[in-house]
Amino acid sequence: MSVDSIGDFLTIIRNGISVAKRSVVIPFSSLKHEIARVLKDEGYITDFQVVQEEQKKNLLVRLKYVDGESVIHEIKRVSTPGRRRYECVAEIEQVIGGLGISILTTSKGVITDRQAKKLNVGGEVICHIW
Repeated sequence: MSVDSIGDFLTIIRNGISVAKRSVVIPFSSLKHEIARVLKDEGYITDFQVVQEEQKKNLLVRLKYVDGESVIHEIKRVSTPGRRRYECVAEIEQVIGGLGISILTTSKGVITDRQAKKLNVGGEVICHIW
């Protein structure tokens, strides 16, 4: 049995948005921390922080709303544990005509599709957000 922790991370955010929560708590991993950093840098969440509860680390992600509407309209997992999706720099496509972003894991770290094109690197596409 395999567990898709990144899929769970995205689902927790999606569920939090659907019930208009201000923040969600997600089990910590360094990859989730990096994805949250990219989401904050791109303006999709207001903030995140690592919180220690008893013997566990968690990520507290503060969701962002403008005029009562979530900034994240859709967050979709692309690469799954059963089917990884890798793209070279020439294959990376824009999300919704450039209105959204793709988050990739590359040799340069966890970055957006725009940064990947700038750095001329490809990698595994984790998710699309718009």
